[in-house]
Amino acid sequence: MQINLRDVKKKFVLNLILLLLLNLLIKPFYIFFVDRNVQNVVGTEEYGLYFAIYNLTFVINIFLDMGIVNFNNRHIAQNPQLLRKHFAPIVTLRLLLGLLYFVIAFAVAAVLGYSARQFALLGILAFNQFLLSFILYLRSNISGQLKFVTDSFLSVLDRFLLIVFCLILLYAKCFAGKFRIEWFIFAQTAAYMLTAITAFCVVLKNASFQRLKFDKKFFFLILKKSFPFAVLTLLMAFYNRVDSVMLSELLPGNEGDIQAGIYAHAFRLLEALNNFAYLFAVLLLPIFSRMLKQKEDVRSIVKVAFNLLAVFSFSFASVGLFFGYDIMNVMYTEHVDISAKACNTLMFCLPGMSFGYLFGTLLTANGSLKYLNIIAAAGMTLNLILNFILIPKYGVIGAAITGVITQSTVSIAQVFVTKKVFHFNADNKTILTFLLFIVLLFVSGALIVRLNIWTWYWKMLLQLCVAVLLAIILNMFNIREMLVLLRPKKVE
Repeated sequence: MQINLRDVKKKFVLNLILLLLLNLLIKPFYIFFVDRNVQNVVGTEEYGLYFAIYNLTFVINIFLDMGIVNFNNRHIAQNPQLLRKHFAPIVTLRLLLGLLYFVIAFAVAAVLGYSARQFALLGILAFNQFLLSFILYLRSNISGQLKFVTDSFLSVLDRFLLIVFCLILLYAKCFAGKFRIEWFIFAQTAAYMLTAITAFCVVLKNASFQRLKFDKKFFFLILKKSFPFAVLTLLMAFYNRVDSVMLSELLPGNEGDIQAGIYAHAFRLLEALNNFAYLFAVLLLPIFSRMLKQKEDVRSIVKVAFNLLAVFSFSFASVGLFFGYDIMNVMYTEHVDISAKACNTLMFCLPGMSFGYLFGTLLTANGSLKYLNIIAAAGMTLNLILNFILIPKYGVIGAAITGVITQSTVSIAQVFVTKKVFHFNADNKTILTFLLFIVLLFVSGALIVRLNIWTWYWKMLLQLCVAVLLAIILNMFNIREMLVLLRPKKVE
């Protein structure tokens, strides 16, 4: 059965709107009223300790997932009938990988010379990563069947539960003045557990699971097929998350934890916005996978997603540049000046990350993992070299500069490879429109920030409105096409 391009674009736009609405309701509240307050209550050094250990568990997450989530998402989208057959043995495989993950996590911690408390935090955070990875696997089965509405609600359930738990721990009178970073971690554990149980029950409606199924031959087959995805995930995790670990390890004494905490201040805002860009990958991977299998032309979807991501990422990069100090000053009580400088720089990672979710996802759906792994390996090498050079000299600012250079280099390489693989012709009009949008956006930002008649948040809102207006004027947002897509289909 061939895919109707109009239906695909409509599904993409409608589900993107739903995902954005749900995430706008939940995640900004979590960032500004929960995570920010946790950082302020426990202090920069204590949160920096947690942040460095968390990112270590994230970097070695590859041994927990082995690329199964991305492989499964693409595979189920192309062959939805295989869910019943594969579900039980893959669940068993993931449990075995969980044991391997814990062994490796504690071995790495021993090499790094972790203290008893660091080991304890590592154990809980590693278990949280296990739960989160299992949730992502369960959701890959749901999104692989193009059930985006269900997946959209599951995507915010853990954050919603975490908000409830943390608000109680932070503001209930019986817990006043007692909050510790361990409480935050245990709240994550409870939220992930409940979400995993919910997602498991949803998947069971379409899958057969009576008992754990040990199938050695099947395990090796799945690991062989998912191995390229595993390598890609590992390499990307390194250049996305290793910065705070290196800050903690390369700088002397407590300075490493303090600098990692400052980095977390600015990175938290970037991560919140990056989560919105990631929603494109969630929707696009199964859509691209099914379209490519049926030999459909993906250029129309690519253009829509590119324009949306370009406007989104550069608009907020400009906000970070012009209003970084004001945002950090509102969010945090310590080290605001250096956090603001890190924010000014780090927000320019967002365009590279965003375009990676488009072009990297398209290459993943196509199975072009060799190219992606070469690019990611180069990105990891570049990131490590720059961090070793810049962090000892410039601390958190050096890590931020490294992040921008790495993300930009990786995304540009992915664009060129995509052009080669799919034989996309350079659209000079699109390129000129894109460059004109960027120039006008930053010129307008430089003018708006100098206005003396409004407070900073009204100027920030004006900057975002100007960005949307520029996108409409330059026809990057085709309002007429969007309205046609959203119009109910006539029944013949």
